[in-house]
Amino acid sequence: MDTNKVSLVTGASKGLGLTLVKKLLTAGYKVAATSRDLNTLTSEAGDRSEQFLPLETTLTDDGSVAHAISTIVNTFGTIDVVVNNAGYGQLGTLEELSDDEARKNFEVNVFGSLNVIRNVMPYFRKNKSGAFFNISSIAGFLGTFPGWGVYNATKFAVAGFTEALSAEVKSLGITATVVYLGYFKTNFLLKGSLRLAEKSIAEYKEARELETIHQEQIPGNQPGDPEKAASVLIQVAESDQRPLHLFLGTDALNMAKNKIETLKEQLTANEQLSKSTDFV
Repeated sequence: MDTNKVSLVTGASKGLGLTLVKKLLTAGYKVAATSRDLNTLTSEAGDRSEQFLPLETTLTDDGSVAHAISTIVNTFGTIDVVVNNAGYGQLGTLEELSDDEARKNFEVNVFGSLNVIRNVMPYFRKNKSGAFFNISSIAGFLGTFPGWGVYNATKFAVAGFTEALSAEVKSLGITATVVYLGYFKTNFLLKGSLRLAEKSIAEYKEARELETIHQEQIPGNQPGDPEKAASVLIQVAESDQRPLHLFLGTDALNMAKNKIETLKEQLTANEQLSKSTDFV
């Protein structure tokens, strides 16, 4: 494994991001990590060193991101791997969430990653190499989770722009992978990583039931091991054949397979209707 590679991990002060940073550092890689709170990041991952560069960065501010990227390159000389991990969950039905709540979720989960990609690409293009890992969710492939519509939309967006990015950079020696996470035992469902709608409407029975499940039953019982997920990400980053789509967790894999089967059934059932719209 080429431990001279420089990795950038966003949203690195907790959850999978923090686990990945620690594992990369232990393996001897050079790591740059961003967080909105530098003190929290350094208290969790360690102080700045020859191997580690913690950065306080506002991902929704393109200027802040540009400064972070230039600092990384000036410090380590290059960037080889980017893990766009920063994001948060937003609960609330489409009616309940305000325009401000919805836009804030998109600002972090979508536009934050786009800011990173835009500022990293000049260096990747110059090096004619590089790997992006954009962290989505099984909710970015399967959207039938009541009360998660806006969050789902942000993660579908991550999948969509990653697919486009992979095609745009193919001839440049750069890869892009969308990572669909299942339920991993991190703090994602805890306060600070999961926000509730400011306005709640009791009539949304299914959404309220799923909200309760995510607050009271799932936390602490997630089947996924973040240590193993981090190891897989490192393994794939070192591979010469990086996939465009990577599902992590048996739960995510099974939900994806079930959706694919449903799609196949509906494609077959409606094939004649689909074809009937062509000019004859």
